[in-house]
Amino acid sequence: MKKVLQKLQTGKGITFIYIILLGYIVLALIWWGILLFRQSHQIKAYEEQNLALRLDSLTTPVSYHVELERIRHDEQMRTFKFFGEGATFLGFILLGAAIVYRAVWKQIKLSRQQQNFMMAVTHELKSPIAAAKLNLETIRKRKLDEEKQNKLLENTIRETDRLDQLCNNILLASQFENSKAQLFVEPVNMSQLVKAGVENIQQHRTSHIVEAYITPGIWMEGDKFMLGLVLSNLVENAIKYAPKGSTISVKLYEKDKLLKWQVIDQGDGIPNSEKEKIFQKFYRVGNENTRKAKGTGLGLYLTKRIVEQHGGEIAAKDNPGGGTIFELSFGDYSIQHA
Repeated sequence: MKKVLQKLQTGKGITFIYIILLGYIVLALIWWGILLFRQSHQIKAYEEQNLALRLDSLTTPVSYHVELERIRHDEQMRTFKFFGEGATFLGFILLGAAIVYRAVWKQIKLSRQQQNFMMAVTHELKSPIAAAKLNLETIRKRKLDEEKQNKLLENTIRETDRLDQLCNNILLASQFENSKAQLFVEPVNMSQLVKAGVENIQQHRTSHIVEAYITPGIWMEGDKFMLGLVLSNLVENAIKYAPKGSTISVKLYEKDKLLKWQVIDQGDGIPNSEKEKIFQKFYRVGNENTRKAKGTGLGLYLTKRIVEQHGGEIAAKDNPGGGTIFELSFGDYSIQHA
């Protein structure tokens, strides 16, 4: 019984039950229609018998045929009425069923994504905490030379940075969900912000080569913290999916009076069918139990929301050399050349 309930809780089980119920309703509607048509035919037969008793078709042929035509016309009108009302009712049933089915599947999908998110968050929280704890315990219990001690401390700082970014993403996602996320707008030196962010990533991420191609003196009105989070999320996303030792390029430049900001990786790329879905909340390709890359499904969602709040656009494009280009475009900015 428990296994049956578990199957019914899955999408396939719900679909099966839904099809059975919808089929029953449609068949019941068709059966009611057949009964109504039979009743209409019986009414016609009774009226014809009654007409034959009241009027003689030989002595009063005109009156008889007029009444007979009226009886047949009434049956045609009843048939049209039954068919029209039945078709309309069936149409509303199918439309309502489609809307409900879509809503149910959307809720199931969201529930699965939230479940995957909770599994991912649990893993993302436990991993850096365990690593930081192990590093600190090693420093406390063993006498290490300065180089090894500094290396463990650097690892610990890197893990706490991961925790800090995860907490920021979760809090910001909650604020966006409740429409409480507000920008602290000020003039931001984007060239300096991106350069400093890339240098910080280069210091703490030795698994990949992070290169920067930045046009100097680019400013824009925006939230410095939010824009820094955009850079961090995009580069961290590239690091997750690009092979170790590959190059990740960060570009900032002007083109056609637009501020262009790109993060380019050399990973496997993103299928065209997924390029819009990856910006959905909690969305990640595959199952959380089998997915190798770490993540919560919040990074790209938050990035898109932040970019849109700044009046910009973000798109995922194919990298001609293999991989993905995340391109951000902003129109409201000013360039100041030093």
